[in-house]
Amino acid sequence: MKAKRTIRDIANELQLSITTVSLVLNGKARQNRISQEVIDRVLKFVKEVDYRPNHFARSLRNGKSKIIAFMAEDISNPFFSSVARLIEDSANNSGYKIVYCSTENNTEKTRELIRTFKDRRVDAYIITPTEGIEKDIETLVTNRIPLMLFDRYFTDLSTGYVVIDNEQSTCTAIQHFIEQGYRQIGFVTLDSDQTQMSGRYKGYIRALEASGLPRFVLRIPYGSTETSIIDAIINFLAENREIDSLFFSSNYLGISGLKALKKKNLSIPDDIGVIAFDDSEVFRMHTPTITTVTQPVEEISHKLVESVLNQLRHEESSDDIRKDKIKLPAKLVVRESTARKK
Repeated sequence: MKAKRTIRDIANELQLSITTVSLVLNGKARQNRISQEVIDRVLKFVKEVDYRPNHFARSLRNGKSKIIAFMAEDISNPFFSSVARLIEDSANNSGYKIVYCSTENNTEKTRELIRTFKDRRVDAYIITPTEGIEKDIETLVTNRIPLMLFDRYFTDLSTGYVVIDNEQSTCTAIQHFIEQGYRQIGFVTLDSDQTQMSGRYKGYIRALEASGLPRFVLRIPYGSTETSIIDAIINFLAENREIDSLFFSSNYLGISGLKALKKKNLSIPDDIGVIAFDDSEVFRMHTPTITTVTQPVEEISHKLVESVLNQLRHEESSDDIRKDKIKLPAKLVVRESTARKK
């Protein structure tokens, strides 16, 4: 196997200086008045020998890896994977690569991933934060590391973030139930105080209090298996037989909920209405189709990349890095699962 060529090897073989080759490979030939003939010679040669730059060595020299770490709760979740894909496209257009990972909402795993990425000298972070990593996030902020949180944030930390108006979005969904004639509305959520879940719960309570309706709340421990979620929903319905509709505060709770309703032989929407937070192909293809609170994935992705790149451009400045705090509206997509109650 041939040894990998270095810039020095290329310079020697083409009888050029290392500086000249480096300027060509870094797209700075024109501004340094290097002739087109030399540019063409270098580019042709590196293509012939399949030269690939050592990005780690470059990062040691200039302190930049051109890598952004994207840390999601679960990269296989349709919402997070859609955001990741759109972020990758935007970042690539600006010369950055994205590395993905799932935190599984686990504090120690998240902390270890942050340490690992610091060792790898990544330039910036986009994180859905888990509970208990406030100190780690605060350290990144103190060290002026470009950072954006999304889906949730810490109210006591001065960070940039992109989130959904979870309270208003959920309130609108519950009001839709009420307008359609549903009065005994159950709320299935995670047992979590994170901002996205607390916002959705507040929206549920706000809508019920405005109409004087009773509360029915099921809190599912994070990390529960699908089987245990299905069983919990079945037991919840058995204990509260008056429930005529269910709001699921995440898409995977909604998917488990559909399976629970099927096991109980409940017909949607004749026996029970359904709304889920976050759209997915499952809800669009289900019979009947499921009403969802749909997040603006493209706008979320655009705002995250725009904000991180702005921080990267200004991180060497003595001025404070601008920390965008962005709250976006979600959209209620009405489908068959919330037909008017007969």
